[in-house]
Amino acid sequence: MSDPSDTPALRRQLGLLGLAATGICSMMGASIYVIPIMIQRSVPGIGPHVMPAFLFAAVPAVLAAFAYAILASAMPRAGGSYVYASRGLHPYLGFVASFSQWFGLSIAIGVVSYVTVPFLRDIAVAAGWTATAGTLDAPAVRLTVALGLLWTFVGVNLRGVKAYERTLVPLMFLMFALGAIVIAAGFLFDHADFAAALAARGGGTVPVGASGPLRPGVFLAASAVLFSSFIGFDSIAQAGGEARDPGRSLPLAVGIAVVTVGGFYFLFTSAVYHAVPWSFIQERARTQDLTAPGLLGYLLSPRWTVLIVAGAAVALVNDLPAMLLAVSRLMFAWAEDGIFPRFVTRVHPGRHTPDAAIVLSGGMATVGILGSHFAGDFFLGVDILVTSMLVNFLVMCVTVLTLPHRNPGLAAEVKVFSSRRVQIPLATAGTVMLGGFLGVHVVKDLRASLDHWYLHSTWIWLMVLAGATLVFLRETRALRRRGVDVDALFATLPPE
Repeated sequence: MSDPSDTPALRRQLGLLGLAATGICSMMGASIYVIPIMIQRSVPGIGPHVMPAFLFAAVPAVLAAFAYAILASAMPRAGGSYVYASRGLHPYLGFVASFSQWFGLSIAIGVVSYVTVPFLRDIAVAAGWTATAGTLDAPAVRLTVALGLLWTFVGVNLRGVKAYERTLVPLMFLMFALGAIVIAAGFLFDHADFAAALAARGGGTVPVGASGPLRPGVFLAASAVLFSSFIGFDSIAQAGGEARDPGRSLPLAVGIAVVTVGGFYFLFTSAVYHAVPWSFIQERARTQDLTAPGLLGYLLSPRWTVLIVAGAAVALVNDLPAMLLAVSRLMFAWAEDGIFPRFVTRVHPGRHTPDAAIVLSGGMATVGILGSHFAGDFFLGVDILVTSMLVNFLVMCVTVLTLPHRNPGLAAEVKVFSSRRVQIPLATAGTVMLGGFLGVHVVKDLRASLDHWYLHSTWIWLMVLAGATLVFLRETRALRRRGVDVDALFATLPPE
């Protein structure tokens, strides 16, 4: 009979820097370079009030981060959010919330892979490489490059946590360095400089901004959209089975990621709106897709424009390895509990990576690439992600409230904000705010005037939820038929 200790398993090799980089790189991508700009189209009327809406959006994100830190300190396992809710709230809610999270993130990985290619094209345009830019614009080339990017980082993840960390951390520092150029340029120039540069390039004049009173509904809708900028720190929790000193490093990495990215976002977005009049952004966003590099390109030389577009491309590329790690560990955790095919728990004996889960995650992300390519639109994928993550963060806050009643043994293991006098107000505030944001997001989606019902992210999310429900019911029924005590299974943590 073989010794269970000989079975390949995940190893705790990921340090604090690698964990923080996982969260930071999952958070920073299209959200920083596109969403604060294109919100002028998606939420008409927000006008000059983007920064207040951004700051308000940070509040529920910080509350969700507190919930993750509390739960991570007690349950440091792979597939963190699934494990937290299945042990601290209810197995069904843990699975369906994490399944929709997995679906949304997987599609987002494909979307990010696909939208990176136009940024590579823009680098070629700014550098004067006309032929290269034209080649990258060809549909077949764009699809091929997107697939190549995705599967390159699938390969990085398959090589192991150490290879992953050696790839991600340098890219993170490069991303910050190139992003800092945008911040410096944005504060060096003002609206008068932009108007002069626009006129010199024959771009017309800056429209006069006439902003009326800000309506509460518009403000809340904008905050709900900008909340997506903070999605990603939960990737740290999914790596809980590979973190060194997890009780300390997981909560600390969550805090580092949220504070670092929040501060960088604020400086970055403030800099863009300091240099570019909001009225110009609002007018142009109605008819064309805008990015921060494209707007600052009016003010900068081609050389500097190349660098800031390269920064956007690096920020997008950074998303891929970090989010692949997150979604693959969710699948691994489901399979460990027996509610997903058992082969997904397979770990490579030498590299100690869940190779089957990583490859399957790459396959699902490929669907996201193909969907973006053939549908010609990627914003549906972003909306699905926002819905699923709002639900997931809401479930985490509720889990903090229910954990001592559902699983007092695990509640006793909490090391961060261990006092219930602290936990209850934080989790209650998070529940209320995230529930409000979810309601605003859903109402905005259902009221949107779209050509087909399936372009509403809410209906797609509900279909995913129905599929997850069927999977959960079938697999838990199969566990009971095999004589497994399901209640006992979900009362303890998965093995190391």
